This record gives sequence, C-alpha cells and structure tokens, in this order.
Amino acid sequence: MNGDLAITTLAERPELRASLWSMPHTWPAFMEHELVGSDATEWIAAEFPQHVLVATGPEGDLVARALSVPFVLGAEGRRELPATGWDRTLRWALTDLRHGRTPDTVSAIDMTVATGAQRRGIAGRMVSALRDNARAGGFKELVAPARPSAKHLEPDTPMTAYAVRARREDGLPHDPWLRVHARAGGAVESVAPASRTVVGSLGQWRRWTGLPFDSEGPVTVPGALVPVLCSLRHEHAVYCEPNVWVRYRL
Repeated sequence: MNGDLAITTLAERPELRASLWSMPHTWPAFMEHELVGSDATEWIAAEFPQHVLVATGPEGDLVARALSVPFVLGAEGRRELPATGWDRTLRWALTDLRHGRTPDTVSAIDMTVATGAQRRGIAGRMVSALRDNARAGGFKELVAPARPSAKHLEPDTPMTAYAVRARREDGLPHDPWLRVHARAGGAVESVAPASRTVVGSLGQWRRWTGLPFDSEGPVTVPGALVPVLCSLRHEHAVYCEPNVWVRYRL
C-alpha cells in the first residue's frame, strides 16, 4: 500500500474532514472520554487544517490521520515541555490562537492508522510527514507527547523507567512506537507524568471497559498504560496517563 499512499493536509482535502472521526481505529474506548481531547479534535480540524495530515489509499479511502497544533513554547512561564503534556499543550495552542500570538513550535496530538492498515509502515511515513510539514511551515521544532504502544503490557512499570530502558542492539528504543519516532529523527526528551486524564463514575467505567470496578484502589484496564484508580467510597475512577516527550530539531 505504501507506494499508493497519498499524504496531504486537510486544508488541501477538506472533503475528508468528516471521515477523520469515522475511520475505524484500535484506541481503547475509555480514551474517547479524555477531559480535554473529547472536544479538541474537531476544533483542531476547524482551526488548523494545514496542520492536519490525511493519508488515503489507492481507492481514495482514509487510512491514517495525524493532527498537530502550533503553539508558543518560548513564552514566559513556559520554555520547557510541560509535565501535563498533551492536555497542557492543547490549552496553550487554544490560548495562543485566541490572543493572536505567533507560534514557534508544533506539537503532534494524534496519529492514528486505520484498523486493517496497520503494520505496513504507514505510521512511520505519517510521523515523517508531520516533521516535514512543520519544517515547511517555518518551524524549528516538532514535539510529540508520545503514547508508547507496548507500555500497556506492563502497566505497573513507571513510565520514567520504561522510557529510558536500555536500547536494543541496533541502538533503537525497545518500544515500537518510540522506535518509529527515533527512525524519523526524534529524541526522547522527558516524561510527562500527567499527560492525559479520563475521569468517570464507576458506572461509566463499567460501560467503557466491561470490568466490574468493585474494588478499592488500582484497577488494571486493557489498553491503559498505568492502572486506573478506583474509589468505591466516592463512586468514581480516575485515569492519569503518562506520555513520553519526543523532540525533533528541524
């Protein structure tokens, strides 16, 4: 498929906007209820179509999407990639747009390959396209709060330990998604320990996961990078996801 893959911006293909959200994917259902992201993705498509990449196959069907946002990292009180990664970056981008500030950095926000089109090298091409799109826009840096794809297999391992685990013999990171970034020229910068947050009642978590949520404390949820904290007394559960900041010098 890679030879027939066409990657463009949403600004060039606005007719694909509705397809962004109907494209089949493998994201855990509970992640669709992330506090900030549930409303942000449509906003990104509307305000920053030049920073949204779409990939279509030979039949013209959407097989991958990559959303990013421009923001000011060099402003007073910022300067460092935030510990609240994904959520904070989206808020910065929204605030900067509202106040008409000139952005100096682009952050990847979402990179999704459609179910059935995975493991064909498309993810790597999309990451490289995000990098090239940022460079073409005159930006000197692309950053990404990456969600390591194999971390869910060991939810009890702290992300700080997981992210710096010894590299493979070929020098690349052990995690498949971090390897994609490394091959595209990205370097692990730091860990964002509170990057994304999903909060819900116990009834909501039961619907999202099919699990009973009937015990106090941490609950291992398929697809979650760390345990979900369940409070029977207060009848809610909280998932605070850590991500890994990857930085590209353009």
